[in-house]
Amino acid sequence: MSAIKVVLRKKENKDGSFPLAIRITRDRRTSFIHLGYNLHEKHWDAPGQKVKKSHPNSVRMNNLIAAKVAEANEKALELDAAKKHVSAKAVTQKIKPKAGDTVFSQADLYIERLKADGKYNRWNSEKSNVKHLKEFLKHDIGFSDLSVSLLERFKAHLIAKHKVSERTAINKLVTVRCIFSQAIKEGVCDSKYYPFGKGKIKIKFPDSKKVGLTVDEVKAIENATLNDEANHARNLWLISYYFAGMRVSDVLRLKWSDFQDGRLYYTMGKNRKGDSLKVSDKVMSILKQYEHIKSEDIDLIFPDIRYADLESKFDTEMKIKSRINVIDRILRTEVATTAKIAKPLTMHIARHTFGNISGDRIPIQMLQKLYRHTDIKTTIGYQANFIHKDVDEALAAVLG
Repeated sequence: MSAIKVVLRKKENKDGSFPLAIRITRDRRTSFIHLGYNLHEKHWDAPGQKVKKSHPNSVRMNNLIAAKVAEANEKALELDAAKKHVSAKAVTQKIKPKAGDTVFSQADLYIERLKADGKYNRWNSEKSNVKHLKEFLKHDIGFSDLSVSLLERFKAHLIAKHKVSERTAINKLVTVRCIFSQAIKEGVCDSKYYPFGKGKIKIKFPDSKKVGLTVDEVKAIENATLNDEANHARNLWLISYYFAGMRVSDVLRLKWSDFQDGRLYYTMGKNRKGDSLKVSDKVMSILKQYEHIKSEDIDLIFPDIRYADLESKFDTEMKIKSRINVIDRILRTEVATTAKIAKPLTMHIARHTFGNISGDRIPIQMLQKLYRHTDIKTTIGYQANFIHKDVDEALAAVLG
């Protein structure tokens, strides 16, 4: 049988603390599993094999110790049942976590893979989420310690200390969920520790307010007298609106070859769904403004990302993100001011504007096709932000 005990190793650290480890003894031979914590002797109850209450994280650390000792005993019994002769080292190797089994190592791997996959936008936002998680935890831990209560405290910490919104805090929990799922898929974490789902942490985003422009406001944008830079930003916004709220990333990627026989043929970058749309006279009028920069070498209509490495998905997304920031600033400070639009004017508002003006005039199935939503439930949920007729009539019936 194996003797399992929690001890402080004798090798002292520079700060006077000692490594906390599980010592496994079998046939007079010992092996150690380090738990990733360092303690000063004054905080360690050697006979009780636990952290004293004087330590600020005593409860959390003692829970970890109990879990690790239980796991060690379980693995030792498994090996004993399988073999008559088992060394202390064999027991240790069975219990020792695999490489990359900790939260920090899997988080780093997750971020690296986003970059390798060319997903700049997610890489750019989620590396910040990982940074906040690491700052909160302070030191690396195993996935079994990333409990529901710990993540609830993490969420509360984000809202209280970093003053983030409920939606932003949930976005950071989504990153944690992705890291956890990756660890399970990699086989370095047991699914029984998964802290999300029924009876645990549920990921539910609060309803966000989606505001679109009115027909008159769109006309004001169309008729505004603008300088060249602001006119270009307006053109991009109108192209998005004229094509049922086309995403700005797709607008900037539009090519001359996408337009054939009076129709636009393109594949949406987000979900790779393809279709075609009729090109209106208003769109043709905008395209003519860019014919003078048409090039045989570059098929792109708009000049915004011509300097990007289009063979690199990561570099292209990075350049698109940079241009969106510039375009949105011009829309807010120049286009909206000149057109006397009080609402926040951004490229994304073009999509909301199409939803607001279409209202309940277009069948939901056709809107799903225009928006290129995979699930019609997404369309129903999105369009619900802009359909007010029934509610308004009900309210008027009472107040009438």
